[in-house]
Amino acid sequence: MKHILWLLRWIVKITIFFTLFAFALNNQEVTTVHFFFGNYWLAPMVLVVLGAFSIGVVVGVLGMAPWWWKHRHAQRGAASSPADTGPTAPATPPVYADGI
Repeated sequence: MKHILWLLRWIVKITIFFTLFAFALNNQEVTTVHFFFGNYWLAPMVLVVLGAFSIGVVVGVLGMAPWWWKHRHAQRGAASSPADTGPTAPATPPVYADGI
């Protein structure tokens, strides 16, 4: 079973590689990317797509970093805090006058 999973992983990796390789070969025409103030960049389309993807990944990681740091700090604080003295009573939901 372990050998089959190893083989399946390699088949998926090879399939992804050849798909991306074919994408790169099919998108070699030169594309113009226009910036501000009349600046532009001439590059193969595959580099433009790769650059846009990379910028998106960087922005996503930077956007998530504060959340990761906050939760990492909270985990470290929880690990160093003393253990609870015992079980706590479960919270009961509020009872409203109209029975909802």
